[in-house]
Amino acid sequence: MSAIRRFKGGVNPGHHKETARLETVKMPLPSKVIIPMLQHIGAPCVPLVKKGDRVLVGQKIGDSDKLISSPVHSSVSGTVSDVREMVYSNGMAVTAVEIKPDGLQEIHESVVPPVCTDKESTIRAIRESGIVGLGGAGFPTSVKLSPPPGRTIDVLVINGAECEPFITSDYREMMENPEYVIEGTKKVMEITGIGKAYIGIENNKQDAIDLLSSYLTDSDNIEVVSLPTRYPQGGEKQLIYALTGRKVPMGKLPSDVGVLAQNTTTVSFIAQYFKTGMPLIKKKVTVDGSAVSNPMNVEVLIGTPLKEVFEFCGGFCDEPRKVIMGGPMMGVAQHSLEDPVLKQTNALLAFGGREAEQPKESVCIRCGKCVFVCPMSLMPLYINLNVVNGRFEETAKYHVNDCIECGCCSFVCPASRNLVQSVRIAKAELRKIAARKQGGKN
Repeated sequence: MSAIRRFKGGVNPGHHKETARLETVKMPLPSKVIIPMLQHIGAPCVPLVKKGDRVLVGQKIGDSDKLISSPVHSSVSGTVSDVREMVYSNGMAVTAVEIKPDGLQEIHESVVPPVCTDKESTIRAIRESGIVGLGGAGFPTSVKLSPPPGRTIDVLVINGAECEPFITSDYREMMENPEYVIEGTKKVMEITGIGKAYIGIENNKQDAIDLLSSYLTDSDNIEVVSLPTRYPQGGEKQLIYALTGRKVPMGKLPSDVGVLAQNTTTVSFIAQYFKTGMPLIKKKVTVDGSAVSNPMNVEVLIGTPLKEVFEFCGGFCDEPRKVIMGGPMMGVAQHSLEDPVLKQTNALLAFGGREAEQPKESVCIRCGKCVFVCPMSLMPLYINLNVVNGRFEETAKYHVNDCIECGCCSFVCPASRNLVQSVRIAKAELRKIAARKQGGKN
């Protein structure tokens, strides 16, 4: 392959990947599972079960007739104890199905390897599996594998960078199921007709690079590529540029430059699904942080309350002042340990007082560090300034919707400005403004 391209900006926040050497441990059945009807980008599902119903492992319990959506399945056998509304940590209300396990783990009759005769039936099967992007975004995989007519996709990029600090769940997937990662990559190439694939992995995971490469001695159309360790190397647009030299323009998608991007765990699941027929009901999750007694990687049933995951890891050795779902750079702080593990959950981090302390925000000194490190060539200080002054429509001029919310700007800001928060506020306000205009309101 030609030389690796280095994306603009980025930071080196430290690895903190001590759990990388620990094999994944399977967690026992939880006391209950709470399965939200929205665990993806797109339309929420409608519950297919009601309180009192008995459900089985792998049974579909929620679905939608919308194109951009993904069904949800029961991760246990047991009885539906409630169908209720819950509120995510981002404030979004969503319907959830609560199930009390019976301990039998009886598998539903629909769980059989899918029989597919063409591309359409294969993509339908992938949709029925409930698979979404497992790198954190949660976009329905079946939609991603069906680009709009007229777009030619000739390169598949598999994201094994796992650039965020602490998270090692993708690494463990590559080390523990390398054959499925490769098989899943080939399956996606077969479905889409793509002739070339790159698996990008940061060079701090050399053993994973070597292991996956050993499965490709007879393949010249899939290449494992060692990448510099720099955050956010795993950002979709940054990874595509590093591996292919193609730049995804602002406001455009990878398919606009002929690229399809998937996560390593996503393609691994696809391979496993076509072998077993078991839909997405479990996840590898890194549990770490200064407040966790026994950090490890665990295999968790989707819907397991966060509290029970932390208890399985020995509980807390320090009072947790902040609990994050995801990594420290892009993760979401949790307001309740009763919230469940989701499809796209790749890490649960708990930090004590010193690590969780939020420095006091001070005045921007126009140092330009946030501009220098921004991998999207944006100007976070001016987005922040306009948000603080309530000029939300002005933020569109600074391409706020192209921000990937990687957190590099907040990480380097000497004034501890709430830069990423400003971006999220701006995006939300712009959506409201657009909705009002669409509704004919001023």
